[in-house]
Amino acid sequence: MIGKPKRADGGERWCEKIAFPLVNTGTKPVTVGTVTFGTHIIGALGIDWDTRTSTHKLPLPLAPGARRTASYRICVDAWRVPLGMHLDTKDVSFDWTPRPDDKP
Repeated sequence: MIGKPKRADGGERWCEKIAFPLVNTGTKPVTVGTVTFGTHIIGALGIDWDTRTSTHKLPLPLAPGARRTASYRICVDAWRVPLGMHLDTKDVSFDWTPRPDDKP
């Protein structure tokens, strides 16, 4: 299970920090997974000018019942975010799979 992402200032207008909780509610360890962010570039008047995607590995393995916070600093090219514009990473998708059962 993935919790709601929280956004924070990334230090520059072309970066932001994203953090979210991970919880393995299954009965098998999760050993492989990625997160994909859709980072929107927002103009001074609130117009969504562009969306850049980036994919990152999840901090795994995650044992059954385990909890962990995943944190990322998401940046785009500085030239894409002129003065007065900002980022808004609002599209977050996940892909993770548990480790297959070991064969006897």
